[in-house]
Amino acid sequence: MTPDQHAQPIDEQDAASGKELKIEPYFRAVTKVGGSDLHIKSGTAPHIRVGTVIRSVRQDPLPFEQVAEMAREMMSPKQREFFEANGNIDLAYEMPGSDRFRLNIYRQRGTISISARRVTKEIPDFKTLNLPPILEQIANYHQGLVLVSGPTSSGKSTTIACMLEHINKTRSCHIVTIEDPIEYLYEDKRAIISQREIGIDVETFQTALKYLPRQDPDVVLIGEMRDHQTFQAALQVAETGHLVFGTIHASGAAQTIGRILDLFPDERRDLIRRLLSFNLRAVVCQRLLPSIAKDFDRVPAVEILLTNPSVRQFIEERRDEELPELIRTHEKSGMQSLIKSLLELIEKEYIDPRSAYEVAPNVDELKMEMKGISSEHTGLMGR
Repeated sequence: MTPDQHAQPIDEQDAASGKELKIEPYFRAVTKVGGSDLHIKSGTAPHIRVGTVIRSVRQDPLPFEQVAEMAREMMSPKQREFFEANGNIDLAYEMPGSDRFRLNIYRQRGTISISARRVTKEIPDFKTLNLPPILEQIANYHQGLVLVSGPTSSGKSTTIACMLEHINKTRSCHIVTIEDPIEYLYEDKRAIISQREIGIDVETFQTALKYLPRQDPDVVLIGEMRDHQTFQAALQVAETGHLVFGTIHASGAAQTIGRILDLFPDERRDLIRRLLSFNLRAVVCQRLLPSIAKDFDRVPAVEILLTNPSVRQFIEERRDEELPELIRTHEKSGMQSLIKSLLELIEKEYIDPRSAYEVAPNVDELKMEMKGISSEHTGLMGR
């Protein structure tokens, strides 16, 4: 069975009956404390993830019957039938006048559990997120491919949401997002925004991209580039004069190029390099670090690669390993190395140096920069 046959919004008749669903008080609690996820499991108290920490709700453990009823009332008869046959189901639910939640109801150890992700309407701006000002300039591009990379839970979706919201506020255009799941809800401002969720609005990324040209987009978000078909389609959309945003799992700008090429068979990689050299506009690679400042829980350390003639040449000539050095020599033009970003966070007293050492590509270089000694004169560059 394909995803769009079971990953459906909660039955409208059930949800609109006027009777509050048993899970709704927990949804409100997640929103109240600014949480991102709700976990409900038979035999234990509900838990809410706030930042990086999962916290227990102060109440008695939920018995199996209560969790089962909570799950049952959220599903239509057809959805209950699917759940009984498959042991899990995806649902979507929007609290009236509040946030939307993406849920997965599943069996574990013979009991029922519920995991819900809050999809917030509040989109922070560049300053609130402590993102480099150059990201606003990147958001002002009108054509090409912009990739945001990093490990899981590094804030990639939030950074892209910030850039899309900037476009939404400043440009009359049509933005189409293709996501799995939808992370943020947008309200039309100067732009009109169409959000398509895989499994609910459309079956697959490939299907969504197939029909994308007929939707007259100016700006496109492809939530995650997981395979060569999706990335190939993204390049084609960028080539035809659109601005395309996408996310990919990689630890640095150079690694991002390698990760893309790994999606393709060897015989196609030279072609993909040429297409990248022409269409790639920027790579933003970030990591979220715990903050020691009272105003922030976490702050991003960001590496930024902006495409210029030298970058295009390096990509086409397979000199990816030289990109970090190229970034360092072009920092005055808006590029930013991870070392520079970490140094600024330390100087602002946003992070503990020990946190920076854990992610620094060259700890010796960072330590010497902290002492005011330029690594350019030490011979340690690239060690």
